[in-house]
Amino acid sequence: MRKGYHKFKGTGVAIITPFRKSGAIDFESFENIINFIITGGVDFIVVLGTTGESATISKPEKKALIEFSIKVINKRVPLVVGIGGNSTSEVVLAIHATPFKGVDAILSVCPYYTKPQQEGIYQHYKVIAESSPVPVILYTVPGRTSSNIAASTTLRLAKDCPNIVGIKEASGNFDQVFQVIKNRPKDFLVISGDDGLALPLISAGADGVISVTANAFPLETSEMIKYAMEGNVKSARVVHYKLIDFTNALFADGSPSGIKAALEIKKLCHNYLRLPLVPVNHETYKLIQHCITQIEK
Repeated sequence: MRKGYHKFKGTGVAIITPFRKSGAIDFESFENIINFIITGGVDFIVVLGTTGESATISKPEKKALIEFSIKVINKRVPLVVGIGGNSTSEVVLAIHATPFKGVDAILSVCPYYTKPQQEGIYQHYKVIAESSPVPVILYTVPGRTSSNIAASTTLRLAKDCPNIVGIKEASGNFDQVFQVIKNRPKDFLVISGDDGLALPLISAGADGVISVTANAFPLETSEMIKYAMEGNVKSARVVHYKLIDFTNALFADGSPSGIKAALEIKKLCHNYLRLPLVPVNHETYKLIQHCITQIEK
């Protein structure tokens, strides 16, 4: 049985990184958001993912964010840290530089820009799995990376690397996800990387979601995922449709710009991003605001 794989079932949150107007990390707001989503009943937190604007954060800042997260979370829920890249050796160096005491797993995105063959992707993750002192979750998101972890590669890694405990699937390719669910080892997780697809994927056998929406609505998202995993599709569907317009609005003008706007509306942080990301336009902001009002009324 893969070590610790059960920790990453249910609702994970790809947490944002809040900034001040100066561009510095807003640790006070970050602490408030961590406590807000834990109180909302989420199962684990992912720091330094795409939603956390990891591509714009320096190595010293990453170390500070990880250490701060470990302290604030205080083992209340598992902590996953995003460590990925398009150079295998650089990813290994980043792993060696990470303070892992209090970290439960890493989430590693498929190599981007270089567009490796499937054999290169396999070898990349095999090296990462051998280098990481904690479990590894694969992450395929071809809409961002221009490369995809094929079902056959995922299954090969699942078979050959016991330290790889699952995959965050954001390919949008249902057949690909179904092939992994059908043929995976019993202790290998398939986690939706798309909020809007979480319910149908869990209904097909997936194990949860790593959510953007849950930054703003952790209680509702956790409730929906819990219902879905219990097989109570009718109740899960009610919450799914309660949240779906908000979820779609979050991505109308790019992510994490949408969720930053939502969290400002909910008075959890300021609406600051690091270039090249910018805030959503006025129309999208008003749409997000309207969706929040509809959910909260």
